[in-house]
Amino acid sequence: MIKQTLFVPVAGVLLSIACAQALAAPSPYSNFIVFGDSLNDAGQFADPDGPAGSTQRYTNRVGPTYKDGSGEERSANSTQILGGKLGFSADELAASTSAIRASQGQVDGNNWAVGGYRTDQILDSITTVSDTGDRSRPGYLANNLRADPKALYYLSGGGNDFLQGRILNEEQAYAAAGRLADSAQALQTAGAKYVMVWLLPDLGLTPALNGSGLQDFGTRLSGAFNQELVQRLTSIDAQIIPLNVPLMLKETFADPARFGLAADQNLSATCFSGKSCTENAVYGINSATPDPTKLIYNDSVHPTEAGQRLIADYAYSLLSAPWEITLLPEMAQGTLRAHQDELRNQWQADWENWQGVGQWRAMVAAGGQHLDIDSQSSAASADGSGYNLTVGGSYRLNDAWRVGLATGFYRQSLEAGNRDSDYKLNSYLGTAFAQFQQNRWWADAALTAGHLDYDNLKRKFDLGVAAGGEKGDTKGDLWAFSTRAGYDIAQSAASPWHLSPFVSADYARVEVDGYSENGASATALTFDDQTRTSKRLGVGLQGKYQLTPQTLVFGEVAHEREFEDDTQHLKIALNSLPANDFTLEGYTPQSDLNRLSLGVSHKLTADLALRGSYNLRKDDDFTQQGVSVGVSLDF
Repeated sequence: MIKQTLFVPVAGVLLSIACAQALAAPSPYSNFIVFGDSLNDAGQFADPDGPAGSTQRYTNRVGPTYKDGSGEERSANSTQILGGKLGFSADELAASTSAIRASQGQVDGNNWAVGGYRTDQILDSITTVSDTGDRSRPGYLANNLRADPKALYYLSGGGNDFLQGRILNEEQAYAAAGRLADSAQALQTAGAKYVMVWLLPDLGLTPALNGSGLQDFGTRLSGAFNQELVQRLTSIDAQIIPLNVPLMLKETFADPARFGLAADQNLSATCFSGKSCTENAVYGINSATPDPTKLIYNDSVHPTEAGQRLIADYAYSLLSAPWEITLLPEMAQGTLRAHQDELRNQWQADWENWQGVGQWRAMVAAGGQHLDIDSQSSAASADGSGYNLTVGGSYRLNDAWRVGLATGFYRQSLEAGNRDSDYKLNSYLGTAFAQFQQNRWWADAALTAGHLDYDNLKRKFDLGVAAGGEKGDTKGDLWAFSTRAGYDIAQSAASPWHLSPFVSADYARVEVDGYSENGASATALTFDDQTRTSKRLGVGLQGKYQLTPQTLVFGEVAHEREFEDDTQHLKIALNSLPANDFTLEGYTPQSDLNRLSLGVSHKLTADLALRGSYNLRKDDDFTQQGVSVGVSLDF
């Protein structure tokens, strides 16, 4: 916003610091490309009052004096902070058309936002030419260039149309919003898939207009601008991610202490720098206690470093949501695997040692599990734990067959992301199974169905100095079929050891119902239904050794190939903008998985046995471990 020559931007050292925090974070986008005005200008112009060779951004200096001529750089703006969180370098996030950078032999960056640009100039910077007044370049898509479908595009604008007197009525507000939507449309037509778009902040709540006779005028026309923009964005065939910045700022003004801001100051009518606005008497630049982190506005319309970080964190909370929420089906898959492991441990302990024909064998087992998921390009790291109780029994039909039923209750929790979001799941599973063993051949098959109760889903994220959070709950279902067949290569049935290669096939389908997080805050989201299907084939080797007449040790190793390993996608909408949904990438299932189980069974009496076991499933960035203790009784 404001004029190209007004003041502020680019500091490589600060930006490097901003970027360093996110090197290990998920980063599903190939590039981060910004268009807009001074709200996102990363340094197109020289900073006449900054260090030699520096460029300006439209926010406060870093301190401690915060004053022009102090040798202090400007703080990073929201796009630089967000880009750093996504793992992009300072050069990638730098200005696209800076004469200063060009004169120093530095590469052009991917931030095409220019202080003073109106919506028509923003569109030109995409389609025809980017002209800062100091330097001119062909626009981003000029000369029939294509957009990168894997890049994240970031778009804001409209404020200068108001400040330069181009919007005086609703029709002009609609036209300006249409031009900003045209910019998103041009990117989509050229191949862009992901476009994040700002809604215009309420100009009536900026120091430029707040408290004046133009406050209501600014609020009404910026609202008209956003109404038209939101409507236009719904018709663009791309994943348009709206940033409800006016609602985010409204919530900030309503509860400033939550965000570390001054609760006893008028944040919408005062600013930090005193330039074109009323300087805050307590925290302003010339006060006894200057502190831009206590205020939203640096000048009449531009945010301080606190406001910049708040907006960046808000944007990141939307982008990162699917990296965590697509792990919900994985929690259920983990529960299912633990349930299947529990049954197979019992079957291994029973191998070549079934109960008598016409008899029942009951089993009760309790255990615990740990789940470790490393971060991916589009999924967050997560750490989970859980416990279970399994009760079941089998009936031997004849020498070769037995059948059985088992039911299990599982309680699982998962902490995910850099703020340790907390997700909880109760699973209620039931399994019917059949087993065959005769003349060294053996086989088993199991059919499982389950109900999933996600009763406490707490998504957490940074929001300025505060920890933001949203809550919800949902339900789901699963069903699965698994089968194995093998051949015992032991010398005889009476041998103390048995060794058997086997093949396996598994199918599982988890469905998690869509749900809305509570309330309609700027960060509250609605998630669509999720379906996660698993199809696996495996080979393995199981064995056992009879240490004593009462004590048996057993184990199994296997390798499985997953054939449903496509990246998951999740449809999302802001609760405050339900019509503007978008779909983003999430978790990618592992293609290969290795399994190991070890156990020991000890007969306490002829009919009663005690069993303990350990299970491990592992791949490069996934580990699931479990331990259990169980008893079985023949009757």
